[in-house]
Parts: sequence; structure tokens; C-alpha cells
Amino acid sequence: MLSLNRLPNALPGEKVVKVLRRDFFIFFKRILFFILLAALPLGFFLAMASVYPILLDGPVSYPLIILAGSGYYLFIWLFFFFSFLDYYLDIWIITSVRIIDVSQEGFFSRKVNELTLNRVQDIESDIQGLWATIFKFGDVKVQTAAEIEDFEFQQVADPEGVKNIIMGLASKAREGQV
Repeated sequence: MLSLNRLPNALPGEKVVKVLRRDFFIFFKRILFFILLAALPLGFFLAMASVYPILLDGPVSYPLIILAGSGYYLFIWLFFFFSFLDYYLDIWIITSVRIIDVSQEGFFSRKVNELTLNRVQDIESDIQGLWATIFKFGDVKVQTAAEIEDFEFQQVADPEGVKNIIMGLASKAREGQV
């Protein structure tokens, strides 16, 4: 896990300004989806018990139903765990000198990109949809002339505030460099 006390390749005088993750509402929607997926076998089991009660008494069919249900719940748990890791380990760190994008790609793969603030050319914030407007989360795109042209903060809280922070830090970085 990336420690915020010791940033990768920390520069002298660099301070963490803001740490961002996706908005919690995004993870909450995933939780609701997994609750729905967990309830499906229970409904299926109750329907089967009322239509085919003999299947639940069979010496072979009952263990197979339990085995299938257990396998289903194991996969649901695995996908929920992966969803949580993706939510929790995708992180954007805005420092006084640069932006660091840490992206978890699968269980054992992580990609870290960084961008110095003096290379920022344009910043765009975007809020789309009813829920995003109500809960005030959206995307922030930072355009640069670097090799990685766009840095995108996806589904973060208060995208307009994040945009203003980056714009202020970028203008300070350019003034300090001149």
C-alpha cells in the first residue's frame, strides 16, 4: 500500500495538498448491487421449495443445490472484494509539485503515473447525470503536453473544487519556475 507519509520519489519541500478517491456513492451503488445478487439465490431457493419440494429432500439433489449456492456466494464475495480493492486502491494525490495517479488494475497489478504541475495546460470538470448532480461528484480532466496527455480523476467528490485547487497550484508552479 502506498504510504502518504513517504511519497514515491518525493521531491524536496513537496507537501500533500489533497488525497482523492472515487466518491463513496459509487461504492454504495456497488454494495446495493451485490446485496441484490446475494438475495437472488434465496428467492430462487424459496421458489424451488414451493414448486419442487422433492428436490430439497433428495440425497443427491440437496447437496448439489447447497454446493451450487456455496460456489455462487464464493464468486459474489470474490467480485465484491475485487470491487472494494478497485475503489479503495485507486487514488489520486495532489501535492504542491505534482499529481500522482495510482491505479489498481487487477489483484496484483498497480500503475502509478505522475505529472508535474508546471506541465498542466488545461483543466476541465464534468458532472453528468442526476445522481452526480445531487451528490456533487464527477470527473476532472487535466490536459498536458506530456507523454501521457490526459490525467482523469474519475467520479471524485467536488470536481469544481479539485479543478480550482489544481489551477491554483499550477499557476504557482509556473510563476515559481519563471
